[in-house]
Amino acid sequence: MDLSGKHALITGGGTGIGLAIARDLEAKGAHVTITGRRQEVLDEVAGPNMTGMAMDVRDEADVVAKIAAAVEKYGPIQICIPNAGIAEGKAVHKTSMEFWRNMMATNLDGAFLTIRESLTSMRQTDWGRVVAISSMAGLRGLPGAACYAASKHGMIGLIRSLSEDYIGQPFTFNSICPGYVDTPIVDRNTTSIAQRAGVSEEQARGMMVKANRHQRLIAPEEVATAAAWLIGPGSESVNGQSIEIAGGQM
Repeated sequence: MDLSGKHALITGGGTGIGLAIARDLEAKGAHVTITGRRQEVLDEVAGPNMTGMAMDVRDEADVVAKIAAAVEKYGPIQICIPNAGIAEGKAVHKTSMEFWRNMMATNLDGAFLTIRESLTSMRQTDWGRVVAISSMAGLRGLPGAACYAASKHGMIGLIRSLSEDYIGQPFTFNSICPGYVDTPIVDRNTTSIAQRAGVSEEQARGMMVKANRHQRLIAPEEVATAAAWLIGPGSESVNGQSIEIAGGQM
């Protein structure tokens, strides 16, 4: 796949899944803009054709300004990967409005704003791909994580609706729904689950491993490979889909 001349935008691109996708697309010739809230993290991983840009996906004005600046410098965004997100469980009766709103602002509002602003330039071109990183929690309920699951369900609804809005045009909209991926999020959740469930961190990590049908954590590169397929030639008729990566049927 040759993506020379294409500009890709990946939110949450400094670590984990976002970084794996960014490196893969850069290797295929695209110029990649990665965003995150900490510029120093982005600068550490940026490559010759990868630019880090601090951006808070919860802040509409920041998203509008930063994406416009990236387009002005590197051209229209033709590959949009809304990946930035937080994953934290909490029982509903312990969920404050502040916790709920921050989750929705990051996971759902952030995806909406990123896609909306990317489409401004993408629609002026003859080709574009949007691949949102959702979760297995976007397809089924997740015990102890109603807020997170609701945000990811919302992302899938957004993607499916956009695929209908632009059907027949040279743009596709799909989502990827991974199970537990070997990223810093899993490391953070290990401690959180251990505290909530009253188990050791080793047992908590084992709970996440067992949730994947093949009984292992998923490598970020596996998700990147799926994203590349949805972006690459031959995927033109894959639109409005939610691709499960969980080691088996969920």
